[in-house]
Amino acid sequence: MVKKPVNQMTPGLQFVVILLFTILVVLICNLLAIGLIMLFYGFDEGINLTKGLFNGPNIASELFLLQLLGATAPLFIAPAFFANVIVKEPRAYLKATFRFQWMLIVVVFFVMLISSPLIELSANINQKMVLPEFLKGLEEWMKRSEEAAKKLTAIILRMDNIGDCIKNVILIGLLTAIAEEFLFRGVLQTIMQRWTKNTHATVWITAALFSAFHMEFYGFLPRMFLGALFGYFVAWSGSIWPAVWGHFINNGSIVVVTYLFQHKIIKIDPDDQHVFNYTGYVFSFIIIIILLAVYKKIASGQPSPEINGEELG
Repeated sequence: MVKKPVNQMTPGLQFVVILLFTILVVLICNLLAIGLIMLFYGFDEGINLTKGLFNGPNIASELFLLQLLGATAPLFIAPAFFANVIVKEPRAYLKATFRFQWMLIVVVFFVMLISSPLIELSANINQKMVLPEFLKGLEEWMKRSEEAAKKLTAIILRMDNIGDCIKNVILIGLLTAIAEEFLFRGVLQTIMQRWTKNTHATVWITAALFSAFHMEFYGFLPRMFLGALFGYFVAWSGSIWPAVWGHFINNGSIVVVTYLFQHKIIKIDPDDQHVFNYTGYVFSFIIIIILLAVYKKIASGQPSPEINGEELG
């Protein structure tokens, strides 16, 4: 017997609610973060941050706090509250179950390992994209925004010792992965699945929203590609954790490689987008397709998670 769902909201209304609620939580958490920065580091320091001035003596610690409370925490709070309190379907919308074949974790590791050439290719294609003339103003604004974002990232990823590296692996690698996956592959992907009733459309729409959320036009394609990988990990397994693992590998490896490059332990510049050639791109594409097929086959061998009588993925 199919149980009547507790949640009676239409997918369209759910999308609007989670969008507005997330914006509200982000604003509240950012105000809290700025308030704490003023309390710990002085009123002027907090004001300078709101003005986009990142030259204070404690700027690294301030940005870490701002990232943790103003960016990462709200992306966890919003979907958790939405799933548990607003729609009252945490299992369906968060997919925090550990009931999946653990071999999927191994497959995800190799997918992320082999994906680097395709990420580079999509980034290079993205860099060559030019908006129409009538959108020139928008393009200039996006360029300025991305330059500002790069400066912020450079400050956060300036790591003087191994402790800074571990701290960033935890924040940028693990906590950000959990928060973003709960919001995008958890809540938003569930909403899109119920809206479109098509797994591929669901995965790619959610991936596009995930990429657009970061507001980095010249990184849109590689981030959407990654978002699609994470989306299929969740859609085929019914669990959020394979995607969290893949997301952590991607973010955490960037942090570690950046640290090793800064301390001249390796010569590979993490910002270099011309490491691979076309042979590498083709090889990466073929192997990823094979690995995704393997992932889907392994996932299909486990009991399909059912929520309110509907099979996921």
